[in-house]
Amino acid sequence: MLLRRAEAMRLKVHTAAESLGNLFVETFHYLSLFAIGAITAWAGLVAFLGMVEKGNVTVDDILLLFIYLELGAMVGIYFKTNHMPVRFLIYVAITALTRLLISDVSHHHRPDMGVVYISGAILLLAVAILVVRYASSRFPAVSAESRHRLPRDNEAETLE
Repeated sequence: MLLRRAEAMRLKVHTAAESLGNLFVETFHYLSLFAIGAITAWAGLVAFLGMVEKGNVTVDDILLLFIYLELGAMVGIYFKTNHMPVRFLIYVAITALTRLLISDVSHHHRPDMGVVYISGAILLLAVAILVVRYASSRFPAVSAESRHRLPRDNEAETLE
């Protein structure tokens, strides 16, 4: 009897501590996401205003705006699903490398091994996206609900 009450009390303390910890972690995540979203929007706006002030737009500028768009989409997806889309990080990397490649070729006008290296890195990241997509479809992740479920009342009775 005493052991059963002690176990029930332990489960209540565990549940309360887990709920409080989840509250703090989720609060931090949401505040961080708001900050990241606001900074991304601000950076995109500053880049856009710089293009307007400059009076012309280059492919580099457009790709930079795509990077900001992808970062904003990542924040939005995390808000909706509570999962960080790794593929979007890879998309950002591919866009950044493409921007670097276009800038390098347009400014230096000479193909060298740097172009091959950057192209190889883009190819490697594209293969990584295929691997991540295959792995996520073949081995789906555990849902957040099953990870953070609260213990049921009858679980305390079965533990002795």
